[in-house]
Formats: sequence, structure tokens, C-alpha cells
Amino acid sequence: MNSEILFFTIFTATIVGILLLDLGVFSKDSHKVSFKEAAIWSGVWVLLSLSFYGFLEDYGEKVHGIDSMTELQAIVEKYAPDIKLPSATDYEENVEFYREHIALEYITGYLLEYSLSADNIFVIILIFTSFQVSERFYKKVLFWGIMGAIIMRFIFIFVGSALIQEFHWILYIFGVFLIYTGVKMFLGRNDEDEKINPDKHPVVRFASKHFPVFPRFIGQNFFVRYENKLYITPLFLVLVIIEFTDLVFAVDSVPAVFAVTRDPYIVFFSNIFAILGLRSMFFFLANVLHVFHYLKVGLALLLTFIGSKMLLHDWLKAHGFENYYSLIIILSILGISIAASLLFPKKEVSEHKA
Repeated sequence: MNSEILFFTIFTATIVGILLLDLGVFSKDSHKVSFKEAAIWSGVWVLLSLSFYGFLEDYGEKVHGIDSMTELQAIVEKYAPDIKLPSATDYEENVEFYREHIALEYITGYLLEYSLSADNIFVIILIFTSFQVSERFYKKVLFWGIMGAIIMRFIFIFVGSALIQEFHWILYIFGVFLIYTGVKMFLGRNDEDEKINPDKHPVVRFASKHFPVFPRFIGQNFFVRYENKLYITPLFLVLVIIEFTDLVFAVDSVPAVFAVTRDPYIVFFSNIFAILGLRSMFFFLANVLHVFHYLKVGLALLLTFIGSKMLLHDWLKAHGFENYYSLIIILSILGISIAASLLFPKKEVSEHKA
């Protein structure tokens, strides 16, 4: 257990360090993130995500500090009871199999989380636009948003894992919820008139009632002191709304990854790399996401598939359904939805009436 905590601490410290390096060294001054800068950082996070996949393939047992057959069997029984180790006595053969297993779980969870996060980009754009936030401050808000998301995902994932370990039937509730969310997303796929009224947003109304809110933006400041009184600024409200939005999305995406693996560490790693990639991809894709108009259909099918997989878990297990089948299905759904968007572009509706 100490090895798990040590590995987790080193992982988290490394991620936070890279984020601080980005904000403190490469982004000392608030500025509009260029397409080039967004592309570079997107590439960095994708490379780090794939490198972590390679690490798991070579040293996956280090996550739980496994160094004996007994420890390996205990971890498999706890987090992967559906798999069967290939040998009764050969530790090296078994640990190699385990490495491949969790590496596959990680990359599948990462792609799933990354895909579901795409819908989050639409909402973040809507929040920034509705509150008329200057593009120069997007990066700072998203940086602190990611910091908060890391903390919230940690709590959500490990509490969820503990509940699943204690009450297995919770997976069925997750499954029903994901199918409901998928159907709801499909039915609302053509809703293009989504708007946020800043004055009526519940976060704004709550903050205005309980805290002094300054009436305008003060640069990139989250707080401002005026006439010996401390105020929160509208930019801080935007940050809180983005955190609240991530929490809402986590209710969908985290249970979805639990359909791939029950190991909370793998769920956490895949989630963190995905939302870190989302932060960079926001600037990279913000202006072109509307092109992929079938993406919401793909995400709806994705949620429905994952929810169904949770409900039919025992049946699928009995019929030899492997994890890499999930990876293939996820990639297929995303590939088809993106290809369909490009092959059948959305027709512009003419505003002229006869």
C-alpha cells in the first residue's frame, strides 16, 4: 500500500509540476493562445499519455508495488476478478500478462474519457462567450480549472471504487444512467440554441447572495480589494462554473471508465491525462469542432454502448468478450462519426425568406 501511495504521489507531483512550468515559465503574461502553441502542448500531452501507456506495458506492476506472486494474485482478485492468470507458478509470465492487461485498460479508458470530454469543450466555449471573457484569460482559468478537476476526480474515483468494491450492484445503476444519458444526448443532438444567462445561472445567483461580487472584470484577477473590502470577480465566478461543469461531466465519464476497469488508479490516470489533453485541445479545436456535427451522435452511441456493457457484464464475460473489443468499438464509433461529418457536411440554412 505504501508503494501505491508513493507512486501516486510521484505521478501527481509530476503532472502538477508540468502544469506549473507551463503557467509560470511559458505563460508569465496573459495572452491569447495561438494555434501553434495549442498544437505543441496538445502534442506534448498526447506524447506523455502514450509514454505512460508504454510504461505500463513494461512496468505496470509498479503501480501497486507488486513484487511477488501472492501480491499479484491479491491485486488481480481485487481489481480484475474477471481475468485468469496464465500460469499457476510462473511469476514472470503472469506479471507480463498483467502488464498488458492494465496497459490495455488504461489506453481504452483514456480514449473513452478523451472522447467524452469533447462535449465539454462546447460547454466551456459557451461559458466563456456568455460571460464575455477575454481570450487572453482563457488559459489561466483553464489552468486552475484543471487543478480543481484533479482534486474532484480523485475524490470521485476513489469513493466510487470503494462503493463498487462494497456494493457490486452499483455498476448496474451506472449502466442504466449512462444509457439514459446517451439517449438524452441523441434526442438533443440538434439543439443549437443552448445559451447561458449569466445573471440567472445558479452559481452566480448563489455567489451574489452569499459573497460580495465585483460588478466587472479586473484584468486576470480572481479577487479584488476595494474600499477595504474583498470582492470576488466575475472571472472567479467563471472558474467556479467551469469546475461545476466538470463535476457534472464526471458523473457521466467516470462511471463509463469503470466499465473498462475497476482499478481506481488506472481510472484516475486515464482521466487526468484526458482532461489535461482537453485543456490544450480546447484552443486547438475550439474553432473547428462545429465541423464534426455527427460527433454528438457518436458520443451518444458511445455512452449507450458502455452502459449496455455494464448491464450485460456477466453475459459478455460468459461469452468471451475481451477488453480490446471495447477499444475497437470505441475507435470505430468515433472514426465513423468523424468521417460522416466530413463526408456529409452540414448544410447551411438560408436566412432569406421568399
